[in-house]
Amino acid sequence: MPIDPYILLLLGTVGLAALIPARGTGADVASGASTAAIAFLFFLYGARLSTREALDGLKHWRLHGTVLACTFLVFPLLGLASRALVPVLLTHPLYQGLLFLTLVPSTIQSSIAFTSIARGNVPAAICAGSFSSLVGIVVTPLLAAALLGGNAGGFSAHSLVQIVLQLLVPFVAGQVLRRWIGGFVARHKKVLGLVDRGSILLVVYTAFSEGMVQGIWHQVSPLRLGGLLVVEAVLLAVMLGLTWYGGKALRFDREDRIAIQFAGSKKSLASGLPMASVLFGAHASLAVLPLMLFHQMQLMVCAVIAKRRSHDPEAADSEVTGSGSAVPSRTAVGTGRRSR
Repeated sequence: MPIDPYILLLLGTVGLAALIPARGTGADVASGASTAAIAFLFFLYGARLSTREALDGLKHWRLHGTVLACTFLVFPLLGLASRALVPVLLTHPLYQGLLFLTLVPSTIQSSIAFTSIARGNVPAAICAGSFSSLVGIVVTPLLAAALLGGNAGGFSAHSLVQIVLQLLVPFVAGQVLRRWIGGFVARHKKVLGLVDRGSILLVVYTAFSEGMVQGIWHQVSPLRLGGLLVVEAVLLAVMLGLTWYGGKALRFDREDRIAIQFAGSKKSLASGLPMASVLFGAHASLAVLPLMLFHQMQLMVCAVIAKRRSHDPEAADSEVTGSGSAVPSRTAVGTGRRSR
């Protein structure tokens, strides 16, 4: 199984926060910089997404409805079911973090990348990831307030406004300015990709520094961490299976099923981190630990699935994680073709 160098950078960032956490004025500077970095990240998302693609994507409502149902309905139900694992495998704080993980929207970039590798419906993946992120700006805080209660004590109308200002407003600004800067963004996507990843690293450093200063890491033992990894591996396997076979049961064609699987089984670190910072305050680092671990796991597993699907078209309909892909996608975003 390949190891993405970015995963090593994320782990190194956590190690740096453990050894040299930001304190005092440094913490204030890091916090302000991470807020600005995430806002810029969502500005880039808005500048990259074609408005025409987004409008056309609305026509493929069955696919997007399926992805949203997986992200904001099936995932949270599985998260609630994991309450039965406390205290056998999970401590209560780790369970709260796991439940928060299930409420976060889907990814954008990795969903697109893996769908492309597997030769799925890339335009649908673009729209599905973007719609999920936009819906999550409102739905995730509301679900957190309903399901986490006092543990997401930072939730209020003010916190919702903060999240909207940090994520939605920059995205809309990117859309508005796309006419003038869209070409530049497309030509420099590799450089801007480094900005994306750097933004997340900065947010990870800030959150985990705060956790070190607050001393909350004494609450997580290696045994509990191992239990969390087992639970997350099962959660990911269940969602990969449900999105693939569920798409087949709903009679989506192969290309659409690939988009559904990769967009419907993932959770976004870029969206989840700033939301957790607003909702959980000083306890955000422990709350996002399950999300961060799940993020690494989904990248590694989905990279393997995407590659295998691209090499064995004959097995695309017979295995969830085995083989798959086929011919390059010719499905238009708004067609919604059904398999026969």
